[in-house]
Amino acid sequence: MKRLFCHLRHDTVGSSAAEFAMVLPLLIIFLIGIIDVGRLMWTWNEAEKATQMGVRFAIVTDPVPSGFAGYDFVGTSSLTQGDVIPTNTYGTMTCTSTASSGNTPGTVSCSCTSGTCPWGTAAASGSSSPFRLIYNRMKMFLPQLKDNNVRVLYKPSGLGFAGDPNGPDASPIVTVQLTGLSFTPALFQFFRGSITLPDFSAALTMEDGQGTTSN
Repeated sequence: MKRLFCHLRHDTVGSSAAEFAMVLPLLIIFLIGIIDVGRLMWTWNEAEKATQMGVRFAIVTDPVPSGFAGYDFVGTSSLTQGDVIPTNTYGTMTCTSTASSGNTPGTVSCSCTSGTCPWGTAAASGSSSPFRLIYNRMKMFLPQLKDNNVRVLYKPSGLGFAGDPNGPDASPIVTVQLTGLSFTPALFQFFRGSITLPDFSAALTMEDGQGTTSN
């Protein structure tokens, strides 16, 4: 019996398998972590590209606030025909949407978040509204994007001429933002957790603002 115990004590058969079984969980976690980092960077890049393409589309499509394109700045702040529109003539307008429900698009609303917006806060809704067109373009680059993740802002730029007969009088800085995005790593599936991504933003100066080509 003593000889048997001594033999078992020095027996190393199967030690490699036991060591591998101890290391395997850490190896799996490490590999999944690498994959998750790659997925995170991919999603991050998608969000940045969606934001950039969204603002490029927004500056050549109809403005989201429906009264902006046709508003005549002549008489506003004593402006006359052909005067450059100063930055203090109007304020910043922010347009957002509620979350869509099935095939029903969310409701778009605009608000004047600073200064005054003399053209009003009305915004078109529906599947062919300017906001929806911008959102659809962005969704091509970020498929998981939701309506309520998008914000479109119109800020004074000091560009534009009162009474311009060829399009909107003012040429604001258009900013498209993505908010409320989250990323769920595969490791978090077991804990039902997610990572909140920072806001993404891109801005360009409005070009034609008529949607002649984009709409």
